[in-house]
Amino acid sequence: MRSTWLERRDSKPPEPAVRFLRKSEWILVGYFLYVVGVSLFIDIPPHVRTRVLVVNAAVIAAYLALGFCFSGRASRLLNIFRDWTPFFLVPLCYREMGWFAPAEHTYELERVWIVWDRWLLHDWGVRDAIEALGPVLPAYLEICYTLVYLLAPFVMLMLYAYLYRREASDRFLFIYLLGTLLSYALFPYFPSEPPRTVFPLDDMPRIDTVFRQINWWILKDAGIHTSVFPSAHVSASCSVVFGAFLIMKRGRWAPYAAAAVTLGIFWATIYGRYHFAVDSVAGVGVSLVALGVTLLVTRPSVAADERKPSQ
Repeated sequence: MRSTWLERRDSKPPEPAVRFLRKSEWILVGYFLYVVGVSLFIDIPPHVRTRVLVVNAAVIAAYLALGFCFSGRASRLLNIFRDWTPFFLVPLCYREMGWFAPAEHTYELERVWIVWDRWLLHDWGVRDAIEALGPVLPAYLEICYTLVYLLAPFVMLMLYAYLYRREASDRFLFIYLLGTLLSYALFPYFPSEPPRTVFPLDDMPRIDTVFRQINWWILKDAGIHTSVFPSAHVSASCSVVFGAFLIMKRGRWAPYAAAAVTLGIFWATIYGRYHFAVDSVAGVGVSLVALGVTLLVTRPSVAADERKPSQ
């Protein structure tokens, strides 16, 4: 049986760091530069623009310094640090989009989107189908919606357990970050609010669960008021699944588990009224774009190396 990277940590020399910045790190740098550019052209208060410039300049400078200082050979500890740093920066990326929230919404887009939701939930019977077994499916969907925050770290841990290569973790982070941040980047162009707030008495689930109450509590203070299109929940989770299937040739149960959760997330966003159906479909589209770009610009995972007998 092939040993994991953690078991081999003392038997191999340190891995070389990616020259200057990893591909996934360039995604983050590009996003923060993009946000600075957007702040210069949209109508926001001067103090918000100043905040964007200061925060993003500090983050970009830190990443460039990281790449400059460790662009030779690097210890495994440093590589682990670089693997996990993006998970702490993604919430900042999300909050920055909240700084661009309009003073008020016209609800023009929402009035169009709700018509399509009524077709799906009522005319096509999707809400009745979800509630046919009582609280079972509604509870499952809400649990999946909560797990979106843990899905990418879970797959990263599985990469550590079954296959640790710097190229593998970088490729996974590339598709995850691209699929997530592309959705965030589109928020300023589609100002909108979630259906649960725009239409609080319409199309809501008829079954309440404790898991739904937990999600509402989380979103009470964590939500932003810039846009819900595309659904970053959907684009991020789909990108995690695509990345897991691309890279993990061993431990194949993990990508399938992530796919089951992602399917639940997709339907939870619509049934739970966290998003309009068009938001969730657009989220899938964004993740497919991220997949295509990943296949074009990153190297395949080292599947051949996995098949070599353990030394």
